[in-house]
Amino acid sequence: MSEKIIMLACAAGMSTSLLVQKIQQVAEKQNKNYTIFAKSTSDIDTQLNSDNIPNVVLLGPQVSYLKAEVQSKTDAKNIPMAVIPMVDYGMMNGEKVLELAENLMGVE
Repeated sequence: MSEKIIMLACAAGMSTSLLVQKIQQVAEKQNKNYTIFAKSTSDIDTQLNSDNIPNVVLLGPQVSYLKAEVQSKTDAKNIPMAVIPMVDYGMMNGEKVLELAENLMGVE
């Protein structure tokens, strides 16, 4: 079983799939047993009510306009949420995005 579950959400769940791979590579190099996946923003409700509830939700910058709506849903479940910085997203910087997720989850 995974130590932590990190969910990335974007418009269709497609554009973040490469970033998921980059984050997974960094996590594996650091010997971290994380489940990292991308979903469409339309799947957030389903995911938050599933057996695979994420420990953190990261929004792609292209859907940052949904931040308040998603924040209310994640707050109700006591799950931290943030928008991935545009620079880190654009550069596909898995290390920085993993660091963001871990900071939100309180991982040392």
